[in-house]
Amino acid sequence: MDELLITVAPTGAETAKADCPQLPTTSEEVARTAAECEAAGAAMIHIHVRDASHQPTLDQALLREWVAAVRESSSLVVQLSTGGSVHDPLDERLKVLDAEPDSCSLTMGTTNFGDDVFLNPWPFVKDLYQLALERGVAPEFELFDLGQVHALGRLIKQYGTPAGGKVHVDFVMGVPGGMPGTAPALVAGVAALPPEVTSWSATGIGRSTLAVAMASLSMGGHLRVGMEDVLTISRGVPVESNAQLVERAVELGRIAQREPMAPARCRELLGLA
Repeated sequence: MDELLITVAPTGAETAKADCPQLPTTSEEVARTAAECEAAGAAMIHIHVRDASHQPTLDQALLREWVAAVRESSSLVVQLSTGGSVHDPLDERLKVLDAEPDSCSLTMGTTNFGDDVFLNPWPFVKDLYQLALERGVAPEFELFDLGQVHALGRLIKQYGTPAGGKVHVDFVMGVPGGMPGTAPALVAGVAALPPEVTSWSATGIGRSTLAVAMASLSMGGHLRVGMEDVLTISRGVPVESNAQLVERAVELGRIAQREPMAPARCRELLGLA
């Protein structure tokens, strides 16, 4: 069977702990989540950090604490979000790489995010990419619309590919203000990818989760799942844990004759091995 990279995004920056008690918001909880999700079939974890009040934070000590906790409990590839929350300043988001993750998210432009604006101006994108290249951190290019797919080609033309020539992207679909979480939108996005892209995954937000997952699998893409992106396992039924979402992704993958990728193979895919 072909291999399937499953990335788990366990927390995010939007959902309140009070509204979703099963959301992992401490280093201990995310470490336990990492171990459970690796056992279930995940190979990479995408992390947003929370503080003692369960609020999103880019505090450097907490970033390092969470990275260390995940590495102690699992062998997952550790990817830190450089997006933080929509309220985090750009200079603090650049400092995320000081926590020495294996990978970082790199959103390729500014996006309307519900009633908010997720700000990623072009100078910031360039600075973050060059810093990732200098630090040997593998960027995952997050694409919220077709304009950002075009911007990726522009960035690679100007600065080249990461070490090893590996370019991995993730389509984030279904965000109010971004591309819809539909198969036609994914087809259009994949068709527009620059030729340097070596692998891609897709994320469906909320109700688009299953539609995007099945479309991605049908096209040979990989998957990101997790409670950052969806809080129900079926209509009106809350998710019990992130591992539950990973397990469902594994089941879908096996129907498509795809076996879950191990963390070591994910490192090869990202050019980290």
